[in-house]
Order: sequence, then C-alpha cells, then structure tokens
Amino acid sequence: MIPRFIGALVRAILVIIIIVTPSLLVPGASNQMMPVVTLVALFAAGLTFFEYASTYPGLVEFRDAPPFNRIRFGSLLITIVLLSELVAGATAPTTLSSIVTSVGAAVGEAIDFPYSPVRLVVLMLPPEASVQHVQLVRDCAGLAYIISLVTLAVFVIFQRIRRWPSQNGGFNVWINLPTFDPTAGGDVVERLERDARFNIALGFLLPFLTPAVIKSATSLFGTVSLDNPHTMIWTVAAWAFLPASLFMRGIAMGRIALLITEKRRMAAEDDGNAGLVPI
Repeated sequence: MIPRFIGALVRAILVIIIIVTPSLLVPGASNQMMPVVTLVALFAAGLTFFEYASTYPGLVEFRDAPPFNRIRFGSLLITIVLLSELVAGATAPTTLSSIVTSVGAAVGEAIDFPYSPVRLVVLMLPPEASVQHVQLVRDCAGLAYIISLVTLAVFVIFQRIRRWPSQNGGFNVWINLPTFDPTAGGDVVERLERDARFNIALGFLLPFLTPAVIKSATSLFGTVSLDNPHTMIWTVAAWAFLPASLFMRGIAMGRIALLITEKRRMAAEDDGNAGLVPI
C-alpha cells in the first residue's frame, strides 16, 4: 500500500511540473494567468494521485502496463520543455535555447512541404501574421511532430523487443482498459481489432484534419493567431501529442487482440491434446 501511495505522489508531482513548465521557462506570464495554471495543475495532480493510489480502475488506461503511460508522459514533457525553450529563445536567448532553435528551424524547414501537417499548421495562421511569428510556429510544429514520430518508434521497438505487455505477467483488461467492456457483445478480439484500426486511422489523420477544421471555422470563431506564447506551446503540443497517443493506443489494442488470439489457440491445442487417448 505504501509503495502505491508513494508512486502516486511522485506521478502527481510530475504532472504539476509539466503543467507549470511553460510559465516558468517562458517570460511574460501574467498575474491573472498564474492562478489558473496553479488550479489546473492541482486538479490534474489530484486526479493523477487518486487514480494511481486506488486499486480499482478509473479513467487512465494501461495504468498497470508500463511503460505505455511513461513513454507518453516522457514524450509530452520533452515536447513542452523544448517548445518552451524555443519560444523563450525568441526574446531571451540562451545556449540551450539557441541549440533548440537551430534544431527546430532545421526540422521545421525540412518538414514544411506542400500538404504536410506542418504546412497546414502554418496555413492556419492569419495572413497578417508576421514572418517571425510564422517561422516560430513552423519550427515549433516541426519539432513537436518529430518528437511524436520518435515516440511512436520507441514504443514499437520496445513492444517488439520486450514483448509488451507480456513481460509484466497477465494483462488485466478491467484495470488497464476501464472504458472497454468485454461483455458488451460481440467477439472481444474483433472489437479490439476494430478499435485498434479506428485509433490508428484517427491518429494518422488528426494532424491533417485539425488545422483544416480550425481554418474552416474561422468564420464562426475568428482567426487563430497563436500570439500568446503559452497558448501556442500547449496548442502545438496537443496537436502533435494527441495523434501519437491515439496511434499508440491503437497499436496497444492490436497487440492485446493478438495475445488473446494466441491464448485461445494454445487453449484449443491443449484441449485437443487432452482428448487424445494413448494406445
């Protein structure tokens, strides 16, 4: 019980760190915004603590199937820190921010080609946006998108090498997939495979669809300028992180469906062998 509470407390502290990082690294945080950031950080930390301290399932998927959530959290933390350094370097450059800016500029320029997700993010900006702001958004989008691709590669490699989630013993569907009801009807494997295909397809299309939807909604909600640095950091981070997270969820659910199929085949072979009578 004590190790569970300690682990939940550490995770809650890490959630607070990731939420307040842009406000700490990027200058210009207003006094009105800090109470909101603090409130959101405390709420997210409390939710994380009670989720991981409880023995019953809640909202977090793959809670007892590491390192799925650890990879996702690490990806989001790296994205937030690097984007904050890149944005802060525009007004108060340091050695680290200069390195991040150079890498972001190279990546953004390489990925900024017609119909690419980064180009769609740039086209989402209003026509009156300055060249410096457009370049900053492009660099942030390129850096965040590359981090999301590297995250997917790391998860796939880890899954193949360590045979996730088999290395952790039995996989508890009730704990790790609290929103998935195995008794809802239909074959479990078919439903898992269908959800896997849906998540992978949505994760692939979302970086393209989100800027297009926001651009088409400008007539109703106005143009999206991303002038506020904190808004830009979280918007770009969410634009890159959510599709990668859906992609990982699809891959994980496909893996679980494969494990269930293998268990069924092994059980059928054991039943068949048990029915043989030696002569």
